[in-house]
Amino acid sequence: MAIKFQKITRINQRNLKLGETLEEHGITFERLKNGDGRYKVNIMVDGQRVHRVVGKESEGVTRLQAEELISTFRTDARHGRLNLPKGRKLQFTFADAAKKYLLKIEEEGGKDITAKTYRLEQHLVPFFGEQSLTKLCTFDIERYKKHRLAAKAKPGTINRELAVISHLVNKAVDWKWLDHKPCNIKRLKEDSGRIVYLTAEQIAKLLDAAKQDQCPYIYPFIVIGLSTSMRRMEILSIQLKNIDLNKRVIFIPKAKAGAREQPITQQLVVFLKNYLEIAKPEQEWLFPSKTSASGHVVNIEKQFRRVVTNAGLDPKEVVRHTLRHTAITHLVQAGVDLPTVQRISGHKTLQMVVRYSHQNGEHIQTAMDALERRYNLQGERN
Repeated sequence: MAIKFQKITRINQRNLKLGETLEEHGITFERLKNGDGRYKVNIMVDGQRVHRVVGKESEGVTRLQAEELISTFRTDARHGRLNLPKGRKLQFTFADAAKKYLLKIEEEGGKDITAKTYRLEQHLVPFFGEQSLTKLCTFDIERYKKHRLAAKAKPGTINRELAVISHLVNKAVDWKWLDHKPCNIKRLKEDSGRIVYLTAEQIAKLLDAAKQDQCPYIYPFIVIGLSTSMRRMEILSIQLKNIDLNKRVIFIPKAKAGAREQPITQQLVVFLKNYLEIAKPEQEWLFPSKTSASGHVVNIEKQFRRVVTNAGLDPKEVVRHTLRHTAITHLVQAGVDLPTVQRISGHKTLQMVVRYSHQNGEHIQTAMDALERRYNLQGERN
């Protein structure tokens, strides 16, 4: 039977003055000082009080969602799935769990730690913060997705952030911080449309704008990206000791698909040689930063957008990852076989490289022209 509300109704909510609240059936609606409305729930479940901020009207949260959250808590309790304390259990906030998680995966030799740290510090911890890890639920994950979409984050970006939450929760279960995984994490559907890459003319404009920019790191960042197809954090976390100019490789100890050697062009060898010659004796990173906890630059987005704009390109379309797309696309168009492209790009599977061969028809048309010429020759001989 549906619960009837006499206090928390649309009329009463609209007439509520700033700072006033309405409470009914375990739900509290508060009119904030800025005029926004905020829902909270405060109920008893299996002898334990559950107090949770559901969200704000400006975020699209409604009374119905607060009711559904209460129903979820009680349903989970009936099925014995609510993660209530049993004996002495570790009670971490999400922020505390994130700190311990990063330390432990580093001890275990985990991959992509710099990127995980960035996503946690910039987006996940500010959102989930003091929320108890044991009480993280699917509703919270859905709220986060809605919050990031409203901030104009792309589905692919959000999915990588969700992957960090999923890995943290799975490791928390392995480390006995949690009895079980407390929430389901569904990824967003990503757009598999065309791959944006730069033409030779656009590359020249971008490099020229980067040379004139006041940031000393943006030009070498773009040069390396276009010359290697390395990912953003792979470039920013290059250590000087891992650059081997004689072998023409850069060793990447924590690449996405595992440690690998990145081949580089002779032109890049000459370019990097100049940087190595002027590097300070104590310098560890190619892109050092005194303000970064990692010791190297981790965010170059603002500078990159500025350079793209100054080059007369669209910063909404040309992003940092476009450098990687550009290098791989031009390798394919140059007729390099896909296994070799995979070796250069560091993709985990060949299938991930194949999509580049279908994105633009120049090299494909050249192949078809070759087939036509061969048939014509065969016809002449007959």
